Amino acid sequence: MTWGVIATGGIAHAVTADMLKAGVSVGAVSSRDIAKARQFAEKFGIPRAYGSYQELLADPEIKIVYVATPHGQHHEVVLAALDAGKNVLCEKALALTVAQVEEMIERARSKQLFLMEAMWTRFNPLVRRIVAAVRNGEIGEVRQIRADFGFSHAYDANDRLWAKEAGGGSILDLGVYPISLAHLLLGVPTEIHAHGSLAPGGVDADAGILLGYENGAHALLGCSLTASTGAVATIVGTKGRVDLPESFFNPTRALINGVEHVIEDGGYTHQIRAVDDGVAQGSVEHADMTWNDSLEIIRIMETALGQLGVSYADVTR
Repeated sequence: MTWGVIATGGIAHAVTADMLKAGVSVGAVSSRDIAKARQFAEKFGIPRAYGSYQELLADPEIKIVYVATPHGQHHEVVLAALDAGKNVLCEKALALTVAQVEEMIERARSKQLFLMEAMWTRFNPLVRRIVAAVRNGEIGEVRQIRADFGFSHAYDANDRLWAKEAGGGSILDLGVYPISLAHLLLGVPTEIHAHGSLAPGGVDADAGILLGYENGAHALLGCSLTASTGAVATIVGTKGRVDLPESFFNPTRALINGVEHVIEDGGYTHQIRAVDDGVAQGSVEHADMTWNDSLEIIRIMETALGQLGVSYADVTR
């Protein structure tokens, strides 16, 4: 499988470095700034650099594209990639709205091509060990999850984290991680309550989210672009607990009922290999991050955003 990388920002640098560690072939990179694409290609030894994603999608050697653009561009780029016959790994959040995610999934289904939201946490070996501990009853029935992810980021209307048209805001960029963790272990909530504040540009600056479940379990989740909350998580069950110190979304250390578990190989390599293998086997989605998972998570986020008074409808028409 030969990969193409669309966009050259910080996340693209990190993931591409791990692509090379994972041993996959990266054949091309694109950026709206051809100079940046060429610099990126030179840094990672990528043979071809393009000045637009359309040029990359026309490259017949590329079988999988990794979409690392800002959230606001995911819908457009992913649909174009699928229409070009490419399999897709797209950064989280998969899109800005439920409607966009539904359209992307339907396009992948109709084209019989692989599509996955890049939630690397679910492929981390330590997270998989924690999921197994929960499923095996090692901590009893999960009753409470607490997870936060926040840092202080100076407001700039043109910064992608604050710009509405780019899909800015704390929930789509940071809150997706604690929400995904709660979804992984507790599933779909029956109640969603969000409280937070808005930035001048109309996106959420921070949020506290309470997810309630039919059996009475709950998740207390936080995300912030205004305060450094850290990135720790705790999973409490009737017979024990799991403690995930920073950073819970890419852990290398965890305590399961007080016993320390450590890994050395975190990062993106596990996700990359899973996608590469899935495409090679002819799969259209991955069991550890299904289309339905992405839909259920974006529905939670859209509901929470709506309660804060945030809608991306005006930038997705």
